Amino acid sequence: MNSSRLPAVLIGLGLVLFLAYSSVFVVNEREQAIVVRFGQIQSVKSQPGLYFKLPFAFMDADRVQYIENRALRFDIDNIRVQVRGGAFYEVDAFVVYQISDAGRFRGTVSGDRNAAESRLRTRLDAALRRVYGLRNFSAALSDERSAMMQEVRADLQAAAESLGLNIRDVRIRRTDLTREVSQQTYQRMKAERLAEAELIRARGNEQGQRRRAIADRQVVELVSEAQRDAEIIRGEGDAQRNRIFGEAFARDPGFFEFYRSMRAYTAALSDKGTTMVLSPDSQFFKYFNQSSGSTAGAVPPAAPTQPARQ
Repeated sequence: MNSSRLPAVLIGLGLVLFLAYSSVFVVNEREQAIVVRFGQIQSVKSQPGLYFKLPFAFMDADRVQYIENRALRFDIDNIRVQVRGGAFYEVDAFVVYQISDAGRFRGTVSGDRNAAESRLRTRLDAALRRVYGLRNFSAALSDERSAMMQEVRADLQAAAESLGLNIRDVRIRRTDLTREVSQQTYQRMKAERLAEAELIRARGNEQGQRRRAIADRQVVELVSEAQRDAEIIRGEGDAQRNRIFGEAFARDPGFFEFYRSMRAYTAALSDKGTTMVLSPDSQFFKYFNQSSGSTAGAVPPAAPTQPARQ
C-alpha cells in the first residue's frame, strides 16, 4: 500500500468507527430511552438492549433522552390540614410512582422529574386536605387509615396519568397535632383524667363507707350475740352455783352457816379503818361467843349490815 494513502485510510476508518459508535445506544433494565429527531419523538425503548439511531446527534438529527424505568418516590412534609371539627394537624406523606408513558412524560414536562413532582405535590396537598377534612382525627389512627390513602391515590391518579406517570402507592408517614392544638388537647385530656380520677375516688369512698357500715353492723351483731351468749352462760353458771350451794347446805347446814359467817367477817373486817357498833349479843358475833364452835339450835346469822365509817 502506498504510504501516501495510509492517512486517508486511517481517517476513513476513524470516521466509520465514529459513525458506528454514534449510531448505537444501550438501554439497561433500570431505564428507558426516547429517541428524538429534530425535536420530535421517533421511538421509545422501554426494554433493555442494544439499539441504533441516526449518528448525527450534533445536528439535532437523533438524540437519546434516558428516563427512569423504576419505582420513584417523593416526600411531602409538614402539610397543615384541618379535620372535621376545626382542629389542625401536621401530616407527612410520600408517593411512590413510575413513569409509565415516557412519550407523554417527555411531551408534558420535557422529561424533567422535578417539574413532574412539583405538579404532583400540589395535587397531593389538595387531596390530603380534602380527605382529612371529611373525617375526625381519630380516623388517621384507626383501620380507616388505609381507605384514606386509597382515596388520596385515586385523587392523584388522573393528574399522574396526564403526566405519563402511574401512582403505585401513597403512604401517610405521620399525623401529629400542631403545637397549639397539642397544648389544648393536653389540657383537655388532663381535665378528663382528673375528672375520671375524682369519679373513681368518689366511687371508692362510697364503696369504703358501704363496707365500713356493713362491718360495723356485723361487729354490733357479733358483740350482741356474744353478750347474749355470755349472759346465758353466766345465768347458767349462777344457777349451777346456787344448785351446788343448795346441795351443800342440805348435806351440812351447820358448816354452811359457819362458812357464810366467815365470808361475812372477811367482807366486813377487811378494812382496817372500819369501826362497827354492835351489841355483844348480836347474831353477827355468834361464833366469837361460842369458842367450842357448836352451832346446834343456832339461828343463821342475818346478812351483814353496812358498817358505819368514822
